[in-house]
Amino acid sequence: MNEKKRKGKKDTELRLISELMRNSRRSDRELAKALKVSQPTVTRIRTRLEEEGTIKEYTMIPDFGKLGVEIVAVTFGKWSPDRVKDPESTVFKEAKQFITKHPSIVFGSAGNGLGKGTMVVTLHKTYTDYVEFITEARRKAVGLLTDVESFIISVKLDAMPRHFSLGNLMEYLNPASHDRIE
Repeated sequence: MNEKKRKGKKDTELRLISELMRNSRRSDRELAKALKVSQPTVTRIRTRLEEEGTIKEYTMIPDFGKLGVEIVAVTFGKWSPDRVKDPESTVFKEAKQFITKHPSIVFGSAGNGLGKGTMVVTLHKTYTDYVEFITEARRKAVGLLTDVESFIISVKLDAMPRHFSLGNLMEYLNPASHDRIE
């Protein structure tokens, strides 16, 4: 396959992903019309993207404030150098289980930045719920993490210039939308 065909195919895949992020409830026929390709092409690409794991799930994003969520917290921690060397330790296993099972955690990952090595994004109905969560998290990770800090966001504030939306991510993936930034 030559470079131009490969690029075109990649472009169609990204455009399909963008359209699905905009509204995953649309039929393959509607998506084909938006992409200006055939419906079987959309079905074939979507199926392949699902099978290879590029498309992990279909979902919707609610207005968290209307569901009673008041706070989104992004919490960062620094790995304790002596404890990180032993992923088989009890404290490491308990911390990992806490992250994978706790209902308030919507995203968690190791990473690097701000002098930290891990982070979680959590949702809380009240500030008290957040305090209880962070207290439990620190207890579970005692000796494993140090320097735990959170950035707290109130979802009830009207001051958010850009709310969380996969549509925003769709704009990032769609190079044509980058030209619109003024």
